[in-house]
Amino acid sequence: MATRWQGLWAYRLYLLVLFLPIVLLPLPILVPTKEAYCAYAIILMALFWCTEALPLAVTAFFPLFLFPMMGIMDASEVCIEYLKDSNILFIGGLLVAIAVEHWNLHKRIALRALLIIGVRPALLILGFMMVTAFLSMWISNTATTAMMLPIAHAVLEQLHLRPNSKEVEEGNSNPTFELQEPSPQKEEPNNGKVPTAQPTPSKPRTQQNAEQLRFTQGMSLCVCYAASIGGIATLTGTTPNLVLQGQINALFPDNANVVNFASWFSFAFPTMVILLLLAWLWLQVLFLGVNFRKNFGIGGEAKEQERAAMHVIQTEHKLLGPMTFAEKAVAALFAILVVLWFTREPGFFVGWGNLAFSNLKGESMVSDGTVAIFMGTVMFIVPSKIPGLIQHPENPRKLKAPPALLNWKTVNEKMPWNIVFLLGGGFALAKGSEKSGLSDWLGDKLTPLEKIPPPAIAIILCLLVATFTECTSNVATTTLFLPILASMARAICLHPLYVMLPCTLAASLAFMLPVATPPNAIAFSFGGLKVSDMARAGFLLNIIGVLVITLAINSWSKLIFNLDTFPSWAHIDNTTAHCQANFIPNVTMPSP
Repeated sequence: MATRWQGLWAYRLYLLVLFLPIVLLPLPILVPTKEAYCAYAIILMALFWCTEALPLAVTAFFPLFLFPMMGIMDASEVCIEYLKDSNILFIGGLLVAIAVEHWNLHKRIALRALLIIGVRPALLILGFMMVTAFLSMWISNTATTAMMLPIAHAVLEQLHLRPNSKEVEEGNSNPTFELQEPSPQKEEPNNGKVPTAQPTPSKPRTQQNAEQLRFTQGMSLCVCYAASIGGIATLTGTTPNLVLQGQINALFPDNANVVNFASWFSFAFPTMVILLLLAWLWLQVLFLGVNFRKNFGIGGEAKEQERAAMHVIQTEHKLLGPMTFAEKAVAALFAILVVLWFTREPGFFVGWGNLAFSNLKGESMVSDGTVAIFMGTVMFIVPSKIPGLIQHPENPRKLKAPPALLNWKTVNEKMPWNIVFLLGGGFALAKGSEKSGLSDWLGDKLTPLEKIPPPAIAIILCLLVATFTECTSNVATTTLFLPILASMARAICLHPLYVMLPCTLAASLAFMLPVATPPNAIAFSFGGLKVSDMARAGFLLNIIGVLVITLAINSWSKLIFNLDTFPSWAHIDNTTAHCQANFIPNVTMPSP
């Protein structure tokens, strides 16, 4: 009997793939309408995404054959959804991020910042959180965590050594510094939610007392939490942000590019800073205690250990040597990219996109994705050394040109192509819901919510999404929820972004479980943490995150996105005729 149950468990994924479509068949059979057909496809994909019976990207391909076979959309229409402007922005942003990682520029930035901040306990945690969050704004959350955690544990090794130890005087470096970071998997690991490449955990020290163990736990959690928090600050920082942009553009094509790099940064960066500082205070109280005098190193204790820990950082920084031409070139191109993103159409003055590349209506024909792909392409052209001829390593008599900053082999290995398809599947679902009429049907059913105050709706939805994302991919969560929220907003005459923005941010609040995100899994693999430790720290941090998001959506975001009124671009058919009294002109952001 036990063997039979073990066999069924071993084949559970095959059984799910076989029986779930059959179990759901009564829906399209008993209700033979396009709305029911589309609902069948969405529910089936949602269950496959939640159970991960199939790889997430494979499930995202379902609309390619389900929608044409059900008569919802033509195959050519569905295919177009899989490579929209948001996908291009994602690919272009990652090209630049891969170049930063490839030439180790992110490690130089991290070590330099830590040298400035210092190694006193409270400042050390704050320093690691600030550096991790900043790097996570631009490169993979997973790669950032995998790089910062070995550095954190190497510094802690020196802080926890006895004052009379010879190692304290020498400040030995840690071999985990030399580990290679894994490929940047933007928020989406393989099935099981465990990253494919993880740094080797450092061995736990038996000599650590309870205080040192708590400090180590707090340091591990501060890094993985900061990686998730930092990703919300930029449009390309984490994939759910791009899902939102793509869904807004797909569901409301006349939205005048309301969500772009500049507007998102204006809204999300202050939110990230506040959440990061509150997370730092919470982790400090939880793992270091409330003796702030001791936490900030006031009193002259443990000076030798602090000097040794600082020596570790200084040694590793010196080992990097002076900045190479490649690092300087990547830094310069990265800075140019950020400036171009911010000035394309910032909203408070006419951007270069409207001035130099406008159409007959005066609208910019260039998008953030255009800029990202252009700068990514430039990195395939710029040489990694000062232009000149160098000797071939295998044949000294033969001369060759230096390699470019990027090559396709490196990009192909580190680019998470599965996320490109996952994004496309989400956009196809949103378009199918609109074409089939499912969005309108949902809107009609959700009209009773009009009696609930909007702030209460936002808080409830944030808590729901934050809970859901602990067990499910954050990309899948936003892909499933955002079209429904858009329909609800139109039904109750609420600005769509008032509910879509907070739920997108809430999808990044996965702090409680090791399997919730790759950064959490990497931190857990380093040892010293129990699931209860992460759940205890993450539970309150989730609540803090929801409160900070609620503050943001009801304060400065109203000025940025005009959330107090129902915009004209959200009126796409007769279902919102009763909202006409709340219409405002399209003045939220200039059109692309």
